[in-house]
Amino acid sequence: MKIYVAYLATDGGRDAVALGVQLARTLGAELALGMVVPPDHTGSFVSGDLTSQVLTEQADAWLAQAKTLVPDDVTASTQVGVHDSIAGGIIAEAERIGASIVVTGATGGGLLGRHSLGPVVNDLIHSAPMAVALAPRGQRHSKAERVRSVTCAVGARPGAAELLDAAIAGAERAGVPLRLVSLIAVDLMPGPQQSDDGKLDEARRHSLEVLDEARGKLSGSVEVTSAVVLGDTVEDAVNSLDWHPGDVILVGSSRLAAPRRLFLGSTAAKMLRVLDVPMIVVPRAGIS
Repeated sequence: MKIYVAYLATDGGRDAVALGVQLARTLGAELALGMVVPPDHTGSFVSGDLTSQVLTEQADAWLAQAKTLVPDDVTASTQVGVHDSIAGGIIAEAERIGASIVVTGATGGGLLGRHSLGPVVNDLIHSAPMAVALAPRGQRHSKAERVRSVTCAVGARPGAAELLDAAIAGAERAGVPLRLVSLIAVDLMPGPQQSDDGKLDEARRHSLEVLDEARGKLSGSVEVTSAVVLGDTVEDAVNSLDWHPGDVILVGSSRLAAPRRLFLGSTAAKMLRVLDVPMIVVPRAGIS
């Protein structure tokens, strides 16, 4: 298994390396630290692709620094790709090496929460054919060397079964507990005809069904629990859960996603505003 870290020589890039190391160590995967630079379009005015050469040499130097952040117990390589589109280049490079997950860091500048999505990251989580792991700001300071537990946000929409399969496979491979969570936001409830208690009972029943399904698929080596949480908003519901260093949350692509592509839904986007733990967005086909 390979994990591609989309690196930038910023604090966000170092957060991405830290999450990549944590995931690689937990999953027994190899890390590829990569940067994408644009090609030289100066044509005949500059000979020898000078611009690309300068950018590539600088990227190599930055990646050499990034590699010093990777402990000796994790295998890591570096690579520079030349592409017109940064997001498209990241996807192309990840596909070229057969990466199952792309890791990226927060871009900074956000006023809410520790996740702040810039245009490149936004493009990735709306077009990548593989899972994308988002490192919150400050991930590089986490004292957790490995993933502690996997939380999976379950629902009844298309793709829920594939997300559950990906969560089970990830928890089993990592050897960590799996927590299934149903989030109920009062402000999203459909109309006054259904009471809060009725919606909560419905979610509880669905959560128990998913829990039984998960137990049937697990080998017995992984502990699985479920929780149904109610809040005035999605953000309130997420904040009511206990989170610890080393926790990660898996969410599925929106129903708007094309097959084998990501599309971050509105619920997951709201969760990002308040989450202090990494989020892994899983495509409709799961994690290969």
